[in-house]
Amino acid sequence: MAMTETLSLTQARRIALAAQGFTDRVPSGEPERRHLRRVVARTGLLQIDSVNVVQRAHYLPAYSRLGPYSTDLLDRLAYRRPRDLFEYWAHEASLVPVHLHPMLRWRMRSGGAWGRMVRIAREQPELVRWVLEEIRAKGPMTATEVEGDLVQPRRKDHWGWNWSDTKTAIEWLFYSGEVSVARRNSSFARVYDVPERILPAEVLATPDPEPADAFRELVRVAARALGVSAEAELRDYFRLPLDGARTAISELVEAGELTPVRVEGWVPQGYLHAEARLPRRVSAATLVSPFDPLMWERARVQRLFGLNYRIEIYVPPLQRLYGYYVLPFLLGDRLVARVDLKADRKAGVLQVPAAWAEPPAGRGAPTPEVVAEALAAELHRFSAWLGLGEVEAPQRGDFADLLTKALGSPLASAV
Repeated sequence: MAMTETLSLTQARRIALAAQGFTDRVPSGEPERRHLRRVVARTGLLQIDSVNVVQRAHYLPAYSRLGPYSTDLLDRLAYRRPRDLFEYWAHEASLVPVHLHPMLRWRMRSGGAWGRMVRIAREQPELVRWVLEEIRAKGPMTATEVEGDLVQPRRKDHWGWNWSDTKTAIEWLFYSGEVSVARRNSSFARVYDVPERILPAEVLATPDPEPADAFRELVRVAARALGVSAEAELRDYFRLPLDGARTAISELVEAGELTPVRVEGWVPQGYLHAEARLPRRVSAATLVSPFDPLMWERARVQRLFGLNYRIEIYVPPLQRLYGYYVLPFLLGDRLVARVDLKADRKAGVLQVPAAWAEPPAGRGAPTPEVVAEALAAELHRFSAWLGLGEVEAPQRGDFADLLTKALGSPLASAV
């Protein structure tokens, strides 16, 4: 695209969606490994989250870009040889292309893990050494298998993780890069092993880059994946230190890989990646996970789409505005609605506790009726991908009535 000093909001949205792969050609048949690789090349990494009320978070971005696919394809890329991806702390817990392993070693060497992991490493180094030797000798192993018959108290002062000392030691080793994840078991627990039995030898043999070089490469990956972005989201993509990210951005601007631009309505400085494309139109019609890279930086979502999004999993039920696990609906280049969803696997039903419409944004915005029909068709498609049958009518929300009517239409039901 021709470079310009100013982008309209519509242009910025389309650039962002193209960079994330929402304008790539959808496979005409069953998606294959190469299609999954293309998705990861677009996004740069995939976030992992344990919440499974609908589907595991790392599976959803590929669905949003490819449509229904076999999740086993992604499992093969991540957990079977020759593996394309490995688990590590990148954005949050993430699946990351193996070639980026050297670029994350600064974090592994930083000792910057949080809280109790640091205390275990400092106060019980003999336990950490023992755990590493157990995994080296007997791996791959879960934390429970490493513990064996050891009886260790779990902490009771934290609402979420109740790690034992052994589990905490393993997580310190994982953060430090001394163990990696061979696979996930049926309970989604990490199965640990040493890196030399997991990662390609050529990756492990790659020398450690200087942190400044790693920061520059990671900002480059983020900038390519975002298309147009501000400093905050370029830094947030791989959770980089502020000074390191700023220096990297400056260097990429000087090299011509990033161009400073003004974006309509944005207060922060925008940066346009040199490979960014501006498509004439975006034809997407898909649900988007709250853990999708498109949604990571909430301020950017607000600036691009006018959507004020907050995940409400940890909000007390009576204080939730939209629902427990709410997915935005992307239609064209706009986020036009949001639905609270739950997969009732026992009953074989996709529940829709709530449905909400977003206010029409700008000229050419679809009518509520068009949005309802498109969303109904997508809910049927999504339900089928999850192996469910019926889509229940929404129980509440300002879009519930219109969506209920559309869900019963022959056009929606036939998808």
